[in-house]
Amino acid sequence: MVQQSAPVVSTVEGQLQGVVEEGVYAFKGIPYAQPPVGALRWRPPAPVVPWKNIRQASKYGGSSLQSREACIAGGGGDPVPMSEDCLYLNVWTPRVDAQAKLPVIVWIHGGAYVIGASGLPPYNGVPMASRDAILVTLNYRLGHLGFLAHPALQREPGGGAANFGLLDQLAALQWVNRNIAKFGGDANNVTLIGQSAGAKSVLSLFCMEAARPLFHRGVAMSVYGLDEMPLEMALPKGEALIRGMGVPDADATPERLRKLPADAFWQQPPEHSLAPVAVCGDTVMPQSILSTFKAQQQARVPLILGSTSDDVSVMTAMGRDPMDVLQALRDNNVPIGLLYPGVTPDEELARQVCRDIVFTLIPRQIADLHAKVSDAWRFYFDYTATALRPTYPHGVPHGSDVPYFLDTVARCPPTQEVVTEEDRAYSRQVSGWVLQFARSGAPASATEWPKHQQGEDRTLRMQQPPKVENNFMQLRLNAFLLASGIINGADSGARDKPGTQRGGHHGATPQKKSRPEGTP
Repeated sequence: MVQQSAPVVSTVEGQLQGVVEEGVYAFKGIPYAQPPVGALRWRPPAPVVPWKNIRQASKYGGSSLQSREACIAGGGGDPVPMSEDCLYLNVWTPRVDAQAKLPVIVWIHGGAYVIGASGLPPYNGVPMASRDAILVTLNYRLGHLGFLAHPALQREPGGGAANFGLLDQLAALQWVNRNIAKFGGDANNVTLIGQSAGAKSVLSLFCMEAARPLFHRGVAMSVYGLDEMPLEMALPKGEALIRGMGVPDADATPERLRKLPADAFWQQPPEHSLAPVAVCGDTVMPQSILSTFKAQQQARVPLILGSTSDDVSVMTAMGRDPMDVLQALRDNNVPIGLLYPGVTPDEELARQVCRDIVFTLIPRQIADLHAKVSDAWRFYFDYTATALRPTYPHGVPHGSDVPYFLDTVARCPPTQEVVTEEDRAYSRQVSGWVLQFARSGAPASATEWPKHQQGEDRTLRMQQPPKVENNFMQLRLNAFLLASGIINGADSGARDKPGTQRGGHHGATPQKKSRPEGTP
């Protein structure tokens, strides 16, 4: 049987023909910048060279080079094929009509800036497109090819960047701005959504002046409270990396660095990696995310922030030990026993404490700051698929909320084989909040999901049925806010622990066992 083709779409760069998938149109592997190879490695993404003939857009483009094993273990799926030539995006749309003015949702994948890809099963765009929205997913440069600070690159003409992966995301948004109307989208109604490092990316784009005109609201899922690495700390890591690859400092010219084999970067020791954070102090991110929000210099558009009830499941993959965080808090005389009465043994106490200081605090901290300039909402995701509840005694693992936000629970593991009607209904409800937010700028009515206001810690606990909680973990989070520097201090050496290069989960996470948490 011949596969039905989508209509031909004329973009600024050339004509594209996609495919029909379950009644919607999918355009895959669209180049949004030139391949970042050769002389373009570690440079801002260069404009696409236009093409003359109709380009087939039926297959995903290459994913950024990464550890395939780590990506699969993280639960997102298989990123193959991989290539240094990776700057491609995908569009799913219900109709190709320049007058349709559909809301556009741009998904940015997570994976600690070292793993992940736009074409993984949790990010399939069919469900959202079938509900009258456009979903765009994108690849960006990862690991040392996407995030590298080195004196030779800083000094060269046009240099000064270290966050090349963030510049890729900006270039993808510029592509959306130029072209999405031809796919039925409204370039003046773009919602960013990302999880983990993707949530860090969303907030980074809020902080990047060039990005602010290109989007109109954002969703940051499971952003973590680890500050960006200052440039002065990142530069010695870059020098050590290149020395370890056989290039002495005296020979480390930009030309020499760009001749190093791309595959070799994935065999380097984890202590040379910046993961799971980007750099602050370069030309892309002059300040950290938190500093920018404190200065009220972020994009002034609506923002949703939240975490899951077992986000801490990812800490080992990030190369961090919750017991170290617990000990650091005790050393700083934080009254842990008063904040977590009756929680024992220390391993369980460390798990909950680390979850709250690394993942639960930062959405409130950012929401407090953002509420001064725009609307903000908070959530705490606490729904586990019915068949998996015995498997997950601690709650929802890091990344397991993604299929609910994108309505893909029936398309990816571990829910794919065991999904029930209750799970499907809840997935439609959660993704419905995303769609409502994309259409109107508010995810729900004020009674169903009230806005965040500082001092009124109202959070939507995403369970079944959903519940608005007042003063959500207020005493704990107040105490941790006073001690918020401790996590970065306790982890100053943790970036060098084995596992950091792996990155974290960014899709469904089948291997960690958890269940919904009790009352906070």
